[in-house]
This record gives sequence, structure tokens and C-alpha cells, in this order.
Amino acid sequence: MEARDAAAGARFVEQTSEAVGPDGGQQAPQQDAAAKAEGPPEKSRMERLFGFRTEDLSSWQRLVALLNRPTDPASLGIFRCLFGMLMAIDITQERGLSHLDYKYLDGAPVCRFPLFNFLQPLPMDWMYFVYVVMFLGAVGIMLGCFYRLSCLMFISTYWYIFFLDKTAWNNHSYLYGLIGFQLTLMDGNRFWSIDGLRKPAIRNAHVPLWNYTLLRTQIFIVYFIAGVKKLDADWVEGYSMSYLAHHWLFDPFKVILPVELVSLLVVHGGGLILDLTAGYLLFFDATRRYAFIPVSYFHCMNSQLFSIGMFSYTMLATSPLFCYPDWPRRFFARFPSLLRPVLPFTTTDIQTSASCVYPETQSSGKDRQETRSATRPSKLRLKHKLGAIFTLLYLAEQFFLPYSHFITQGYNNWTNGLYGYSWDMMVHSRSHQHVKITYKDGKTGEIGYLNPGVFTQSRRWKDHGDMLKQYATCLSHFLPRYNITDPEIYFDIWVSINERFQQRIFDPRVDIVRADWSPFRPNPWLMPLLVDLSPWRTKFQEIEGKLDNQTEIVFIADFPGLHLENFVSEDLGNTSVQVLQGQVNVEIVEEKKNYTLQPGEQMKLPAGAYHKVYTVSEEPSCYMYIYVNTTEAALQENFTKLFELQERVRNGTETEPLPPELQPLMSADDSDESEINATDPIVRLFLKRQRRMKEVKKRKEANVLERLNRFTVKKYYMIRRGFLMTAIALRNLAVGLPPVEQLTREVAFANMKEPQAEANDDERLKDEVGHGEL
Repeated sequence: MEARDAAAGARFVEQTSEAVGPDGGQQAPQQDAAAKAEGPPEKSRMERLFGFRTEDLSSWQRLVALLNRPTDPASLGIFRCLFGMLMAIDITQERGLSHLDYKYLDGAPVCRFPLFNFLQPLPMDWMYFVYVVMFLGAVGIMLGCFYRLSCLMFISTYWYIFFLDKTAWNNHSYLYGLIGFQLTLMDGNRFWSIDGLRKPAIRNAHVPLWNYTLLRTQIFIVYFIAGVKKLDADWVEGYSMSYLAHHWLFDPFKVILPVELVSLLVVHGGGLILDLTAGYLLFFDATRRYAFIPVSYFHCMNSQLFSIGMFSYTMLATSPLFCYPDWPRRFFARFPSLLRPVLPFTTTDIQTSASCVYPETQSSGKDRQETRSATRPSKLRLKHKLGAIFTLLYLAEQFFLPYSHFITQGYNNWTNGLYGYSWDMMVHSRSHQHVKITYKDGKTGEIGYLNPGVFTQSRRWKDHGDMLKQYATCLSHFLPRYNITDPEIYFDIWVSINERFQQRIFDPRVDIVRADWSPFRPNPWLMPLLVDLSPWRTKFQEIEGKLDNQTEIVFIADFPGLHLENFVSEDLGNTSVQVLQGQVNVEIVEEKKNYTLQPGEQMKLPAGAYHKVYTVSEEPSCYMYIYVNTTEAALQENFTKLFELQERVRNGTETEPLPPELQPLMSADDSDESEINATDPIVRLFLKRQRRMKEVKKRKEANVLERLNRFTVKKYYMIRRGFLMTAIALRNLAVGLPPVEQLTREVAFANMKEPQAEANDDERLKDEVGHGEL
């Protein structure tokens, strides 16, 4: 497939076909005079488009020769270097080296979610050692130093970390592991590598074409399958990522289009078209130069829209793989000769390699001087055949795996399979309204409730049946420590997917500890997604459009025979429930009264009290809660009054003296002392809000140098902590633990942050700033 590189590398094949015989030895160059007079044969349309002829696919031997055809190693070597560098950076960030002790919580009672239950993290110091091995492997890949060993060091530890925690799975982490595995089998150290300096025989030597075939097809799969998955109705109709249209990156589009059309046409329509076509556009010469601009812009936008680590930069690094493999030579040849010693090779004198199959010249007639020469591949070795077999099997598996969910049915929920290997990127968005964990003592019958997420740092178990089973099993092991014998555990989890009704995802009547689960059978306690109610989403937008800014609404759907128990906070005033479809009974628990509601009927719910909503109709019921956060509304009103008062004080129009509790408003601009000295809680909250808004404004208005400095300092302290904690762990493994006082000082030194972060460690500020970094 990728053999079109003949168009760029034909001169290398022609040179070696004349100079190299079937045994790899040198032959005297011979040129047929008649063939030379006729010139090169005209290429067929298929050869011009794909770089190979139909005859190359006519037999197994020809296919093996095609996949092992000698190809310039330059592009592969540059990609190897970039990938290794990006993985080294990724290890300190998304893989978690900088916060490894918080991630694994050595010795603490923690519920974990490995792919295989026998997998467990090593003791903390040894986990740091695992990360050191992975980091050294990534650096070795980047430098091309002890290449095979470095690849094995990287992928063995990477896949161990990957399988250790399903809750951290995503498509790009899976892709990193795949590329690392592919590079292990490739000749990635033939260009610009330390191994090339150590072993002149492999320096600047050909690589077989299947090296490029694997990588290019892998990236094509990422784009194309992601596009096919976006043909889902929710994506096409604009419900998957509608919130993205409000991001500042889409402001230029909002100049000519309303937000709704930006979401539908730009976010969803543009994402669909780009994913479906990017692989094709990058593949063909005629379209590649035009594809680079939208593809690069797309990945740069993603780096700002999502917290996806090095994924955007990794995809940018894969784009040049679709170019002619000698592009680095032509690119670096433009640099001054003074820099040549440290730059990659620009010479076109490429060495032969035993990994490739070279054509040999054969005469078709008795008189070699009068007959035209023909070529056939040199003798095929076992390694050539194995390379071709692996390429075909691997690519078939990669095309099949995203649609293999009919095998692993136990991992299917409302979406198919474990998120991470299906390339269904950003197709589904979820929101959780209500999560309740109920336990029942198997001996006494006592019923109690657990804080959602107890004994775990992850929230992903809410959406996956296999993780819920692992979580329930883990809880059943921990609860006996708290005198809860043989516990039964029930989960009531309400989820909305792609702006649908909030509904239950798992049956709340099933004890998950004893529930049956198999990776190869459908989950029996999974509740069906009420897709028949999807058309209501249009109605939701109409209803929400009629509400004022202080009124909020939640849409609920429930199954016959089940009920929702809910508590209305005293902060919520004017809370009411209105039925949209079906029939419900509303029970006010304290009043011990029941009210039956039909579609269109509404009733007010008392604040500070529990109530239950029973679905009594034969079909699922749909209803909505309408409420106003009166406490927040009153607070905003007070903030408005304080702001107006502060403005009058500043411009001198306020004639009345301020009472003592409002005096801090006069010195709010000087320092944070006014916030500390404020005795009134409303004034203190107002000053804190003003300070936060001022910092947000300062960040947004920062110039490029200030943003770069902020970004660099943040990354410096993060990487610094990772390496210092690693040094502590390696010292502990080498010479043992130091005294507790010394270890405390060392960890405190590693935890040191920049002064600004220590003074303002506010998560809400981070949310407001969003992706304001670089």
C-alpha cells in the first residue's frame, strides 16, 4: 500500500539494482544501451498513484519483495527521534511521574482497576524504578542508542503501567503503546542515531518498506476509524461536543455564524470531515500539501481544547511520515555547512541492508547485448517473509479490533468496549447528576450509605460495568474492617449521555458484589439506554430557552417499577417537579403523603426534605425538576450592591461614611490584607471574588513572553518534583530508608512550588482561566 515511495526513492532502488547482486555483493554496473536509448518505461496510473504495479500483488513472492523493498531511512529516523522525545516528556506528565506518590498511595486502602486482577502496583520505590526504566527507554529511542534494548525497556514498562489502571485509558495512550511496539520491530536506528556511530555497517542503511507501511496505515486507521465512529447520529446532529463552541478558539467563526451553527457545522461537521479525509489527503501527493494546513491547525486547536498531553504533538510528528522518505535530506541540506556535523545526513549515498530485498538483473535472451534486461527480486529470506506476514496480520487486527465488541460483550455498556482502542474519540460526553452507594450488613441487616468514590481516586467506575464489579468487590473487602459483615452493595447511578435525559445506567436492585459478570457475556444488570426518548432533546432546548438566568432545570427519565429518592436543599427555592411523559407518584416522606401526576401536571416540593418519585406507568416516565438557587441568587444580588458601592467610593460620589464592616472595600486595591481584615462574610467573599477576577483578567491580558514564562515555570516545578522524588526512591532502594526527619525534609524540598502557586492554589481559578496557557 505504502509502496508509492518508489516515486521518491526510485533512484536508490535503481542504484542498488545495478550495484548489488542477490548475495549482497558488489557487481560491475552494466547498462543496456537499447534500454537507455528508450528511456525509463512509462508508469501506469496505479504506479503513479500508489508507487507499485498490479503485478507486484500477483503472487506471494512479489508481495514479500514489495513490502521489503529498500527505502530511505531518513523519515523513519526523524520520527523515531521525535517520538522518543515526546514520550520522555509524556512520562513526567500524563504517565504521572511528577505525582506518582499521589497516584498509587503506597500502603493506603485503595481500590484499583487493572485489566487483569492479578496485576498490582509494586511498592512505591520500585514503581519509581519502573518509571526510570521507561524514561531511559524513551531517551534511548530518541537518541537511537542501544535501540532494541531501549524499545524493550520502554514498551515493557509502558504496557505494565497501561494495564495497571483501566481508568486512565484513552485512545492516545493506547496509540503510544502501539507505536512503541512497532518501533521495536523496525530498523529505526539506521539514520541519525548513536547506534549508527557505534556500528558503521548500519549507518544510513536502507530500511524495508513495511516499516513505513505499518506506521502510515496505523495513523490512517486513527483518522479514518475516528471519522467512521463520528457518523453516529449524536455527533452528526451536534450533541456530542456542543459545549466546545463556546471556547475562545471558535470566536472567529462566531463573527459570521451563531453559536448553534458553529457547534453543528464547525465543531461536529468539520471534525467529521477532517477525520474521514485526513488519511487520504495525506497519502496522495496531489493533496498532501493542502492537507498539512487543516490537519496541523486541527491538532494545535486540540492541544488547547483538551488536556491530552503530548497527543497533538505526536500526531503532528506523524504527518511527515506521509511525505517522501528522503524529505529530511532535502530539508537539512538547506542549512549552512557549518552545522552539518550535528545535523542528520544529507548525502544520498545509502548503504544496503540485509533487511531489504533488492532486484537483480536477468537477461531474457541469449545475446545479452541485444536483449532488454528484466528484473526480479533477489532471494527471499525467512526474515523478509516474517516481516510481510507480521505487517498483514497486524493491520488486519487493527482494522478488526475497533469492531470486536461482539466478542468482549461484558465490557459493553451504553458505548461499546473499554474506552481506548476503538478510536471513538470525543463521540460521547457524559454528566452525572446523582450517585448513591448503599450497603447492607449481611449479618445484621443494617443499611447504610457510602460516600461515592470512597477508597478510590477515580470517577470512571460510574460508567463501566467491569469497573463497577471491581469496585464493589474491593469495597466488600474493606468494609469488614468497619464492622460491616458480608456486605451487600447497591449502586444507583444517574447519567446523561450526549444531552439526553438523566437515567439509571445500572439496576439499583442488584447486589453488585454477588452479581454475575463475564467479559464474554452481556452484562445482565445494565439498564438500557432510552434512545426512543432522544427526540426530546430538541424540546429541552426550547424549554431552557424560556428560562431566566437564575432558574435551572434537570430532565429525568426512569423505568417502570423504580423510584428516585431525592433531597431538596434549603438553598433551593421554588423547586417543583413537572411530568413530561408517563405517570408518577410523588411521596413527601415527612408528610407521608402521595400525589399522582399526569403529563403536563406540576407540583411544588418542600425544601429541606426528602421525597420519592415512583414511576407507575407501563412505559418509562419523563419529568423535570425546575428550581432556583435562592442562596446563590441572594449572594449575587449582594455582590452587585457591594460592587456599585465600591465604584461610588472610588469615584468620590459616595457621601455617606461607610460602616466598619464595609471599610475593607476602600483598600481592596492595595493588597490582600483587606480580604483578611474583613469581618463580614459577604464582604470577604466579595473581595476574594474580586481578587480572583483581577488575576483572571491579568492572565488573559498577558503578553506572549509572560505566558511563556508562566508555562515554563509551571512545567519546571512539575518536572523538578518528579525527578527529585525519583532520586529519593532510588536512594532508598540502594542504601535503605533514611531517618523520618530527613525523609520529611527531602519530600518537602521536592514539593516546593513557585511563590505564585503557593499564594494562589485555587482550583476554581484554574477552571476560569481554562486553557489560557500557551
